[in-house]
Amino acid sequence: MTHGMRTDTQSSYVDGGGRGGWRDTATRYALLPLRIFLGVTFIYAGIDKLTNSAFLSASGSGSIGDLMRTVRDSSAIPALVDLALKSPVGFGYAIALGELAVGIGTLIGLLARLAAFGGALISLSLWLTVSWASDPYYYGNDLAYLMAWLPLVLAGASVFSLDAVWRARRGQRGGEYRY
Repeated sequence: MTHGMRTDTQSSYVDGGGRGGWRDTATRYALLPLRIFLGVTFIYAGIDKLTNSAFLSASGSGSIGDLMRTVRDSSAIPALVDLALKSPVGFGYAIALGELAVGIGTLIGLLARLAAFGGALISLSLWLTVSWASDPYYYGNDLAYLMAWLPLVLAGASVFSLDAVWRARRGQRGGEYRY
């Protein structure tokens, strides 16, 4: 095992260590607007669902149950919709709490790659069920959300995140921590 100082990573979770020019700075912060947008959007979506009594019902106008029955025959995976229809209210709570957890994790950068993976799974499941029948395909917003999550799955949250704070602390304690 080799121990040495890594010079290819940012040393500060706030400003990236202050090295490099404007291109390096832009690169470091490139995913921050996407993180903020997706985090706030998923927090809002989760809260909106949790506070909407019509949505968290098995039937009725605006309910998760009626939505699932409506999209069942046009979805790419009807079995997934059937699974949701076994307990539409439970499924509605699972989606809402999942969106809330993903949004918070993404916004504060807590286990950011895992949060982004959760967001991608939620978006994928919604694309394959609710917005699968969108014609043309690019009218279905869940596909765009799925694609927006992928860079965060790959890159994580390098700045303004709890993950970056933890990385910096591990680096200080262990000297030259390598992963």
